[in-house]
Amino acid sequence: MNIIEKIIANHSGKESVKPGEIVDIYIDARVARDFGGANVVKNIVDNKLSVDNPNKTFFTFDCNPTGSDQKYAENQHYCRQFAQEYGIKVFDIDRGIGTHLAIDNGIAFPGSTFISTDSHANIMGAIGSFGQGMGDQDIAAAFANGKIWFKVPESVKINLIGKKPDNLNAKDIVLNLLSAFGSNKLLGYSVEIEGESIENLSLDERITISSMGTEMGAIIIMFAPSSEIINYCKQRSPVNFEPVFADKDANYKQIFNIDISTFKPSISMPGHPHDVNLLDNVINTKIDSAFIGSCTNGRIEDLRSAAQILEGNKIAKGIILKIVPATDDVWKQAMEEGLIKIFKDAGALVSNAGCAGCAAGQVGQNGPEEVTLSTGNRNFAGKQGKGLVYLTSPEIVAASAITGYITTPNNINKTTEVEHPKYNKFAKLKESAKTNIQKKDKLITEGRIWIIEKDDIDTDMIYHNRYLAITEIKEMGQYTFDNLKGFETFAKEAKPGDIVLTLKNFGCGSSRQQAVDCFISLGIEAIIAESYGAIYERNAINVAFPILTYSNYEIFKEIDLVNGDNIRLNFETGLLTNLKNNKSVNINSFSDVQKEIYIKGGLLGGGK
Repeated sequence: MNIIEKIIANHSGKESVKPGEIVDIYIDARVARDFGGANVVKNIVDNKLSVDNPNKTFFTFDCNPTGSDQKYAENQHYCRQFAQEYGIKVFDIDRGIGTHLAIDNGIAFPGSTFISTDSHANIMGAIGSFGQGMGDQDIAAAFANGKIWFKVPESVKINLIGKKPDNLNAKDIVLNLLSAFGSNKLLGYSVEIEGESIENLSLDERITISSMGTEMGAIIIMFAPSSEIINYCKQRSPVNFEPVFADKDANYKQIFNIDISTFKPSISMPGHPHDVNLLDNVINTKIDSAFIGSCTNGRIEDLRSAAQILEGNKIAKGIILKIVPATDDVWKQAMEEGLIKIFKDAGALVSNAGCAGCAAGQVGQNGPEEVTLSTGNRNFAGKQGKGLVYLTSPEIVAASAITGYITTPNNINKTTEVEHPKYNKFAKLKESAKTNIQKKDKLITEGRIWIIEKDDIDTDMIYHNRYLAITEIKEMGQYTFDNLKGFETFAKEAKPGDIVLTLKNFGCGSSRQQAVDCFISLGIEAIIAESYGAIYERNAINVAFPILTYSNYEIFKEIDLVNGDNIRLNFETGLLTNLKNNKSVNINSFSDVQKEIYIKGGLLGGGK
């Protein structure tokens, strides 16, 4: 048998297994991340299951270690509560990437089985362990039963023959393999890599290669563990394990002999990891930002390589370099070795350990049209933001951050004539812009009244901060009041022309303009309140959205005003009439300044 067949046989109680067999595999480590973890718990609760062995069950919070996204924060807390109840260990937001933690803490070891809600759990191939990313139900089943079913995959072997070029790093190796095999030629296969140049690869280098097995469609890229890897794992694992090696007569679907001496420094073009180009073909391409990190290149060796290039240099003007170590231990080691100081002196942002931009939960994201050079494993459209993402090694990222264009470390100090094109974006936008300002001539309006008898309705109740990234007013209305208890369906039920009547201090809280614009989006005609948050009042007046005040809420009882009545409201005089009975009261009218801005169509009316 080959490596993966032996591991599966050892964990299924069988003497041997063959490709195509479906067996139940005992899982040594069952892991749920903050991504998917809450669904794992929900599956267990909904199906009245329990936890088979808390000592082999873990949570790792690595997708959003800052807890900056409210949904992630909610899910993390939910998982923490479950973990406390069942005695499960949590590697919390201060620890780093779960797969790396599993290796460095001896949870995974040569010959072991490991599953996680992480598609890159097959990174365990770096130490000769079987790791697999799985969905919420699979992980829940493993939590509850300690095992899951699995189909024994076909295996192929890649022999890397020849001498590795001196300028070739681990990222180059895997990118060259991606170039050769694409994203599907190894689909569903377990891949074993061997060769003289491979035997001396460090753990960090093996991790880089194994991490991108997912991008090649492989079940796993497996390395036979070296004596260095075995010793590393034995120092950390409480289990007295025996590493697994392929038999000399092991069967493989196919064996590929590839000359590593022909490999060249490479880069993945934006959109597809397997769209690999020679680095020389994109030299001098201008970049806007750079990123070093992810489970592929966030280890200490990666940071050392970057620091060696950045030391004594500065990030180019206008370029942003973001660095995220894979684990907190790597972060601390980088600090002890002085690498963090080098990064900061160069002008880089160094964040706490985690998956970072690859998981869309931390630093590393980019915006539309932004060109980013990244050490991540994926650059699918939208994966690391809305811009363009190239994939390459830490050395190339560091050198390019210094120059502002894609280059190599050897060319940092050379004078290179590169035209850095000016975007001229905003001048063109001004030329083509159609103003949203419309002068107002209607100082009297009629509409249906919404009565909300609450004080201190803050901006998070009006328009929650989870929607703040939205910039198009037409998209904002649907979220109005969805965080205000009792009025969560307001946006669906409101009609253009409606008017809101509420109590004191409406719009207190943040300065967000969206808390005004969401009403404009819905076509709400006006808001009447006893008082407003100071910033909210200015925001509303400045965009010509009518807000008015009154002195005493009791006056509305004089006209028998109830929810749903139609009213007429004169902004200039303050006369409010209940059209049901034609009874009227006076509230405070527009001030002179408010009227002037309203008629002009807003503070910015006229483009001045």
